[in-house]
Amino acid sequence: MGTTGRTTLSARLYALADRIGARGAFLGTLAVLVVVFYYPVGTVLFAAFSDDGALSLAPLWATLTDPFYFGVLSGVIADPASAPGALVGWVEAGFPAVRTGLFGFTAYLAVLGTACAVLVGLPGAYVLARYEFPGRETIRSLTVVPFVLPAIMVAVGFTTMFGTHGTLNDVLSVVGLRVDVAFSLPLVVAALTFYNAPLVTRFVVAAADTVDVRAVETARTLGAPRWRAFLDVVAPQLFPSFLASVLLVFVFDFMAFPIVLALGGLRLATVEVWIYSLAANLDLGEAAALAVLEAAVTLGVTYLYLRYERRGGSGTAGARVERVPLVGPPSLGRLLAAAYAVVAAVLYVGPLASMVAESLTRAGGFSLANYAFLLAQQLGTGGARPTVAVQNSLLFAVGAVALAVPMGVSIAVVTNRSGRLARVGGALLMAPLAVSGVVTGIGLLQGLVFGVDVLGHHIAVTGPVAIVAAHAVGGYPFVVRNVAPLLARVDDDLVAAARTLGAGPARAFRDVTLPLVAPGVVAGAAFAFAISVGEFNATIVLARDTASYTMPVALERYLSNPSVGPYLGPAAAMGTVLLCVTAVSFVVVERLGGRWEP
Repeated sequence: MGTTGRTTLSARLYALADRIGARGAFLGTLAVLVVVFYYPVGTVLFAAFSDDGALSLAPLWATLTDPFYFGVLSGVIADPASAPGALVGWVEAGFPAVRTGLFGFTAYLAVLGTACAVLVGLPGAYVLARYEFPGRETIRSLTVVPFVLPAIMVAVGFTTMFGTHGTLNDVLSVVGLRVDVAFSLPLVVAALTFYNAPLVTRFVVAAADTVDVRAVETARTLGAPRWRAFLDVVAPQLFPSFLASVLLVFVFDFMAFPIVLALGGLRLATVEVWIYSLAANLDLGEAAALAVLEAAVTLGVTYLYLRYERRGGSGTAGARVERVPLVGPPSLGRLLAAAYAVVAAVLYVGPLASMVAESLTRAGGFSLANYAFLLAQQLGTGGARPTVAVQNSLLFAVGAVALAVPMGVSIAVVTNRSGRLARVGGALLMAPLAVSGVVTGIGLLQGLVFGVDVLGHHIAVTGPVAIVAAHAVGGYPFVVRNVAPLLARVDDDLVAAARTLGAGPARAFRDVTLPLVAPGVVAGAAFAFAISVGEFNATIVLARDTASYTMPVALERYLSNPSVGPYLGPAAAMGTVLLCVTAVSFVVVERLGGRWEP
């Protein structure tokens, strides 16, 4: 094709894009979401509002009034008039322990996980915002790594570090001590902290970078001591971002699935784990009722998160607070920073290092037997084959990014407006963040995978396509969250100038808007890719045979099924492979994205 031909084709494509417009792209995205998210999830949730095919609140009411799910609150829901008498009886009985039910325990676990994430994340934010030291930017970038690591791999790491025969007990045995935290609540909370504390750190550090030092200096000039200047000037600017991070961590902890399933099992089951258990036993009605109530909680918290997320870190500092060198004369701050470094090394490096060490150990000595076991699985006819799982994970991730990026960008463009309607619409379009991945997988399975009849035709979507769709649905909200803040800073006059010079909407978007928001697009793509590689909740429902296993599913099979070989060694070896693939994939995507940096 000659130059003239390419020019003509390009002009036709731009003309087509102009006709479609941003709203057309948004409607196309909405149609895709209806097919791969809202309809499948709707079919599952409909079961919560139907009884023998008729609309009914009976399943939902039965769940709300079941003591197993809501403890003593179920009695209050069933008979509100009994609440005062029950309260008096509880006081007269000497404040005995209150049964909270499955929802109460899930909320309790989420609160514990959130509190620990704050306790670990805030000191990290203080060190990064307060001190300057070599490698600071690298460490700041690495804070995102735990968040994108596959949760099931984190579970393997914590088992090898804190398990009965883990590294911690090996070290403590030297001095005659031993701890047993396997399948305990503290171990689950520690793993959730590993996963979510970096979110608190990143949110607060990003907000701290927008604090204008001139406002702080003005407060000091007026006589305010340092602590008062912090409370009156700095804290109010950090609070929205801090609260947004707390709400987001609570949502993630409330819906935690792989970590709770692997480290706590049904003994520490949360709502999400119980939904999976009910669905596995084909009790979809009760699972749907639970999913509706879970979504009501998480959607409400997500709406609050979006409100505070919009308020936090939107400004730019005219003059940033100057950091002090980390290395210097001893001070309380520097001693605390050193202590925090030790805690962070144990929490973040320890589990991953223990997993790698476990993969290279057999009978107390160095061995490649665990990798040989994986190779035998590869050559055999049964079990999870490692290279197939790696190949599937990478292919599914590429497909998920190809879907998630245009979906996320179009939603960010259309919803990037102020007003209550935009906030409500934004919250609904962020529903994949708040709806259980297990529910999405079940919906896709019983809908598109099993097939639906449309105008006399039976339409079914095969497993891998459904998996890619589920991964894209899980990834596009992160594209939106990365692109939307940059879109809000684009000067409308620049776009108007391009339009005045004759550029259509599509050409103006490509030549003016896209270069300005490209870092957010690339960052969102990196998130979508990494999240797809580590996605477990929906995949374990949709992957019906070993040919469609991904790395997290294969890892879970090695972890939970002793019949495939020695209990932890192969799981650690598979986890190490997953760690390498995830790290390399994320570095490659980030390096490719480096070309877009302004």
